[in-house]
Amino acid sequence: MNSFATQIISSDGMFYFGRVKSLVVPATDGAMGILPGHEEMIIALQEGILRYQDGDDLWHKAAIGRGTMQVANNRCTIVVDTAEKPDEIDVKRAREAKERAEERLRQKISDREYRMMQAALARALTRLKLTTQD
Repeated sequence: MNSFATQIISSDGMFYFGRVKSLVVPATDGAMGILPGHEEMIIALQEGILRYQDGDDLWHKAAIGRGTMQVANNRCTIVVDTAEKPDEIDVKRAREAKERAEERLRQKISDREYRMMQAALARALTRLKLTTQD
């Protein structure tokens, strides 16, 4: 087999459903590549850029939030908080969110607020990174 079934589900609904030849996800300990016949596993995903290669050998990218990925029986299921295509990202809004999060992190805030601002900053940086890539 030269492809595997993949579904990417975000809180908004189904982001992608189809077959892919290759998949690269932002795992908590670095980028991880998945190919057909990959061993079974469940891993945590962090904010970052997900890439997948379709049947026409075209690569697609998405900015994703935290979530999990399960690989079993030549199928991959990804469940994440958010998933956005590059053309869906409002660059001005992402820059403003980055600036707000950075400013808030400089202030004296609770541990909970600090973690929330770190997550907001990570989302904004991921969105900006995705829109500036080739």
